[in-house]
Amino acid sequence: MTPKRKIILGIDPGTVIMGYSILACHGNQLSMLEMDVVKLNGKKDMFERLGIINQTIQTIIEKYHPDAVAIEAPFFGKNVQSMLKLGRAQGVAIAVAMSNNIPVAEYSPKKVKQSITGNGNADKEQVWKMLNRIVPLKHTLKYYDASDALAVAVCHHFDLHSPIPSTSKKKKTGTQKKSTWEAFIKTNPERLRKS
Repeated sequence: MTPKRKIILGIDPGTVIMGYSILACHGNQLSMLEMDVVKLNGKKDMFERLGIINQTIQTIIEKYHPDAVAIEAPFFGKNVQSMLKLGRAQGVAIAVAMSNNIPVAEYSPKKVKQSITGNGNADKEQVWKMLNRIVPLKHTLKYYDASDALAVAVCHHFDLHSPIPSTSKKKKTGTQKKSTWEAFIKTNPERLRKS
């Protein structure tokens, strides 16, 4: 039986540049359908930019009908104002997905890097090089925001197929699974070897 194709919309939120990607998954075969950025004029009113983010994500959802949205969590930096703006952009993206009944998962930048490269402190170029090995890409990279969006989508795919329960925050249900070996053993007793 052929596995059903799943589509993941990856989003790297931003109020000046928002990266997005569409990842198609057939079992373990991954293909990138689209990867780009939305450039927003930083001089425009914040609410106008949030409206553009809303419309853009809605258009992408209508075009590709994703099964899930994976979004990168805001990075905790020193600039509080930047964090607030980023949080607004992320909130709009999550609201659009939820209004379309699409489950949302959020991943920290460190988790995404760890998932793609094996190193949570990898730089953006290392992540891009590994993505080229994981997903067949014939794409030149103009903005790392686009590759960050693809990385979060791939991270979500890996998280869904991991034998260890997910630690990502599921925004749709508001619940978070506890990830422990004890929980894994309880849910997978057949995988336990007896000596």
